[in-house]
Amino acid sequence: MGTANAADLSGKDLENILYLDIDHGRITIEMLPDIAPKHVKRIKTLTREGFYNGVVFHRVIDGFMAQTGDPTGTGSGGSSYPDIPAEFNSYRYKRGTIGMARTNNPDSANSQFFICFDDDGCSFLTGQYTVWGQVVDGMDAVDQIELGEPPANPDKIIKASIAADVASDKK
Repeated sequence: MGTANAADLSGKDLENILYLDIDHGRITIEMLPDIAPKHVKRIKTLTREGFYNGVVFHRVIDGFMAQTGDPTGTGSGGSSYPDIPAEFNSYRYKRGTIGMARTNNPDSANSQFFICFDDDGCSFLTGQYTVWGQVVDGMDAVDQIELGEPPANPDKIIKASIAADVASDKK
């Protein structure tokens, strides 16, 4: 059963579809293991552990991006796993592109990621931050995430899940 506005996932590998349920709706992300296998593996591991459930969008900049994935909500936290080496690629940052946040050290990505709001605001990140996914449905929900650094009333990920797990739950 799907809704009228659900993404058409026919022909897609449900093992590489990530759902982020937020107050404004569901964000459907196609993960890109062909260009960022280590990053996709980390996102899947953390998602299946429930790591992202309840985590806020702690940095949301109009015309740029919405960042999440820090359990402390401060922008300086991460998971207990070691950082991931960069997997820079030529995938062009645009509206709905998902990249891994990091410090000035290119090999410092851990659990935090961001969703780009538009084509122009993020294009300069191409080749400098690892792309691991692309929103295929739910940008209307992303557009409603409260702005701020940090937002006064931050939106949060209610539940993160892998589509293959959700599909198998219904069988």
